Amino acid sequence: MRIRTEAKAAGGRELDFSGPGGDDSEALSRDRVPIRSLAPEDLPALIAIDRRITGRDRSAYYRRKAAEALEESGVRVSLVAELDGRVVGFAMARVDFGEFGQTAPEGVLDTIAVDPACARREVGSALVSQLLANLVSLRVERLRTELAWNNYGLSRFLERQGFRPSPRLSFSRRIGPAGA
Repeated sequence: MRIRTEAKAAGGRELDFSGPGGDDSEALSRDRVPIRSLAPEDLPALIAIDRRITGRDRSAYYRRKAAEALEESGVRVSLVAELDGRVVGFAMARVDFGEFGQTAPEGVLDTIAVDPACARREVGSALVSQLLANLVSLRVERLRTELAWNNYGLSRFLERQGFRPSPRLSFSRRIGPAGA
């Protein structure tokens, strides 16, 4: 997905992503749903939201991802959404400065989740919109993510957000005994 670079059109002036013009629906969703940077104290809320969605305890995964986002990364781009003073969604993301022969910085959306009780309230759209605005300010021009081929709900959401299939193929190979 290419991130729009309105800065060039604005003659290099700083962009006002909160204004009513330009990215109208994106700015509107960000105005309705407060978005802020991920903080260490958000971890229990992230784990609880994921558990409500998946029915599984993936707390070890989220502890590792939160440590990576908060302690290991020089550029913090992971976000949380709040409604009525509580965390209702999050986007775990990072900036990669090149891999697999690619040298341009690229945003990577590892995980995005919205509390099912807050579905259809534009929380996911607000998270993606703010993430894109933050990445544009960092001069990152691409955002990529991966999902299971049969995760149709997430696929439809990402398509509405402007994501398209990548021209790259991802390959994997099982190592070790089957079922391990």
